Amino acid sequence: MAEHYTPYTQHQQGVMRPHQQQPQQSTTPLSHQVVKAATAATAGGSLLVLSGLTLAGTVIALTIATPLLVIFSPVLVPAVITIFMLGTGFLASGGFGVAALGVLSWIYRYMTGKHPMGADQLDTARTKLASKAREMKDKAEQFGTHQQHVTSGTHQAS
Repeated sequence: MAEHYTPYTQHQQGVMRPHQQQPQQSTTPLSHQVVKAATAATAGGSLLVLSGLTLAGTVIALTIATPLLVIFSPVLVPAVITIFMLGTGFLASGGFGVAALGVLSWIYRYMTGKHPMGADQLDTARTKLASKAREMKDKAEQFGTHQQHVTSGTHQAS
């Protein structure tokens, strides 16, 4: 087998690493690179200015709103709690309603024989449960007859 030889160069830290080839010269003209750099700088600078303005606006709004929030907090805090609880209640009742409609729809399709998703698993579980119930009934009957024999045997011995 032919061995592959990779030349190594030594770096400042004394670690031997594979020799890296010189990057190929870009085939795009210099004017395109200048346009790309100018566009990137313009977009980046614009976004930086917008983030600064947003931060300044937030600080100013918070400075103005803080005294109002402190003054009206005895009214606002219970109002926010009430609105939160109302919203949560409406969302929960809506969710439970949708779930109930889904369950009722599934039951209707199952009862009319349309074989909804999961019906096979339900039938399998019902069959297993019925067979286990039959087994338990048989064991209980056997245990009952065994107990009668034991009890009748102790009565006769005394």
